[in-house]
Amino acid sequence: MTEPSKITSHVVPDHQPAAGGIAARARASVGPKYLTGLNPEQRDAVETLDGPVLVLAGAGTGKTRVLTTRIAHILSQGRARPGEILSVTFTNKAAREMKHRLGQMLGQAVEGMPWLGTFHSIGGRILRTHAELAQLKSNFTVLDVDDQVRLLKQLLQAENIDDKRWPARMLAGLIDGWKNRGLGPAQVPSGEAAMFANGKGGKLYASYQERLKILNAADFGDLLLENIRIFREHPDILRQYQQRFKYILVDEYQDTNVAQYLWLRLLSQAPSSFTSPRLRGEVGSRSDPGEGDSPQAELVEAAPHPSPLPVKDGEREKTKNICCVGDDDQSIYGWRGAEVDNILRFDHDFPGAKVIRLERNYRSTGHILAAASHLIAHNEGRLGKTLRTEDEDGEKVTVTGAWDSEEEARGIGEEIEQLQRQGERLNEIAILVRASYQMREFEDRFVTLGLPYRVIGGPRFYERAEIRDALAYLRVINSPADDLAFERIVNTPKRGLGDATVQMLHDHARKRRIPLFEAARAVVETDELKPKARGSLRDLVTHFDRWRAQREVTTHTDLAQIVLDESGYTEMWQKDRSADAAGRLENLKELVRSMEEFENLQGFLEHISLVMDRDGGAEEDAVSLMTLHSAKGLEFDNVFLPGWEEGLFPSQRTLDEQGRAGLEEERRLGHVGLTRARRRAKLYFATNRRIHGTWSTTIPSRFLDELPAANVEITESKGGSAWGGIGGYGASRFDDMEAFGSSYSTPGWQRAQANRNRGQGGRNGGGRGGFEEEPSPFSSAPDFGGSFSTRRRGPMTIEGELVAKSTGTTSEFSLGDRVFHQKFGYGRVAKIDGNKLTIAFDKAGEKKVVDSFVQRA
Repeated sequence: MTEPSKITSHVVPDHQPAAGGIAARARASVGPKYLTGLNPEQRDAVETLDGPVLVLAGAGTGKTRVLTTRIAHILSQGRARPGEILSVTFTNKAAREMKHRLGQMLGQAVEGMPWLGTFHSIGGRILRTHAELAQLKSNFTVLDVDDQVRLLKQLLQAENIDDKRWPARMLAGLIDGWKNRGLGPAQVPSGEAAMFANGKGGKLYASYQERLKILNAADFGDLLLENIRIFREHPDILRQYQQRFKYILVDEYQDTNVAQYLWLRLLSQAPSSFTSPRLRGEVGSRSDPGEGDSPQAELVEAAPHPSPLPVKDGEREKTKNICCVGDDDQSIYGWRGAEVDNILRFDHDFPGAKVIRLERNYRSTGHILAAASHLIAHNEGRLGKTLRTEDEDGEKVTVTGAWDSEEEARGIGEEIEQLQRQGERLNEIAILVRASYQMREFEDRFVTLGLPYRVIGGPRFYERAEIRDALAYLRVINSPADDLAFERIVNTPKRGLGDATVQMLHDHARKRRIPLFEAARAVVETDELKPKARGSLRDLVTHFDRWRAQREVTTHTDLAQIVLDESGYTEMWQKDRSADAAGRLENLKELVRSMEEFENLQGFLEHISLVMDRDGGAEEDAVSLMTLHSAKGLEFDNVFLPGWEEGLFPSQRTLDEQGRAGLEEERRLGHVGLTRARRRAKLYFATNRRIHGTWSTTIPSRFLDELPAANVEITESKGGSAWGGIGGYGASRFDDMEAFGSSYSTPGWQRAQANRNRGQGGRNGGGRGGFEEEPSPFSSAPDFGGSFSTRRRGPMTIEGELVAKSTGTTSEFSLGDRVFHQKFGYGRVAKIDGNKLTIAFDKAGEKKVVDSFVQRA
């Protein structure tokens, strides 16, 4: 017998059970429970553990389950320890969800996975470990956006650069964009550096980075950019991480930017003894999936991609176990640096990669999936897949045309109420808009109807900073004693009236017991302020006096425009070069437009107070209102998609700036919107819409013609027509009605009809609609006696339209009073707040209304 010490030492080869053998069949018979319920494609994605894998996961196909199950499978099969798996997500929420699911699958808490997190959290951890190589200490501070802007303002002042002409926030955006593309200060193309401060952009970027080192600080872009630099300059450190991570998994790969791509490419290459990676890139050789050059082609010299490193035969295949999960049809964040090209060329970056398509959808009905798949098939830059479902076809996708955006909002509001009457929860209803300014119309409509709603991904329209500022000016005109409004705008835009001036006004107002505005009027006649501040404050007081005088002779909409212009507020945003300045100007125009529906400034401000007075919590049953970009990852039973018109969707700005690439991203956005719907998807377009403050006739979106006719149904708007049947604009819902003719037979409706007849003495007896208004300034149609036109007056209610007016600050009603509302029926007063009542209606549930909307039962 050979002694153990004398046995020849040979490396024992790795063993895998032979396919179909006893061991393989025995192992299959006791397969892990976490594989139960996976369809064949999902199981293939989970069990393919060797080599590069791209999982093309369509909307609703269970990609999160595949990703977490794959990690569980790697761990349970002993292929890697938790610390040897790098799993990257885009949000902390997604990382937490993955850890939770893994814990459920494996029956234990997943605390041993230190490398499961977001790009920035993992990049930050690596940077803290090697901080000295980036001239930092391990306890460096990560600056937020506000801190970045403050630091950049200091640098602009040091360079004597006018920060009004060249805002610090604009420079912050440029630097962030450069870092997202993997560009350090020395790599910024001279043409791009010249975009800021007459060619000083590159110098300011370099000064900013130097200042960060002095402050022992980094911004979010540095968390990856410094990683990339360290990996390139120190191959030994890169090799450590390449050897550490046996498996790399990436979620939402279609949303990666250039810096994230570079970071992943470096980590996913096989370890080698090569001293320094070649930095001449592959970017220029990318095969373009669509027309024109890839956006990354510009980066050949500026931010080169790493070429594959030389490795021994077979070594790369053993170690490059990277699995990327994504959907090229849902790449909708190009405007913030995401590169869809990253996923389109995966098989080029990783030769021999296996592509697995998840096409079975577990979310939407057949008609919705067919419409979404047919739409996205018009894109040329895609890898290709077709979503399918084994469930029922369900309802067809509906397409509805409306006369204008107001009718569009009315129609959607009435459809939502109908769904609510059918037992649908409001939490399962969403409205997805292309532009945030579209929300205002729906918010006003929901307040009129008493429908609770929430805005996801941002503040409600009237809560936006620029809208609050504009409203503050109007509130001071309406009520000089409104101290809160005056204090908000006394130095907005900047007038040299700082905190000390405002404090002096407060002291003066308290001593004399007068409003802040009157204190300002008194102070400017004294020498208590410095001449410059006194002059600015005197001008502001004079402006308000003039605006109040103009209020008597000028329409409230014209007055609002005059105030925004003469105050300098519009000019302030016109000079602002930040990315959101244009959107804020659009919101101000939408605010002025919204005032046209009211008779005067007082009525408009009362309406706003009702809009703002919503105290529903996050758990409240409410309609979700958001942009299409904010809807990614969400799903609802019922989805409304308004505004499918040329110029709005697809966005004309996107088409002008990006051409065909922009059109394809807009089409992907439409695909995302449709696939948010589980049971019903309802598309709307308006024939007339106000854009940039001017009414424009629009044409339906080209995307509507790209939908399959067999899966789409054309329906009529339930919002009626604000123009009636006159002037050739189509039939009105009132055309076939006699005065207040209705199928309603409730006592309240009959009383309303009788009151109307008594109050008007038959003046409108011959009219089709039963009421008349003055001609609209937008219409040349004649006044046909009893017919009606569109001049908006202040609040009143006819079939849910706001036409009654809220007056006074106290209500004549008491708690428990039995009341009747024309739309919501009978109910009892549950809460009183001034002239606002919360009423528990017998059938409609609890609603908040102004007391002039109801009468005693």
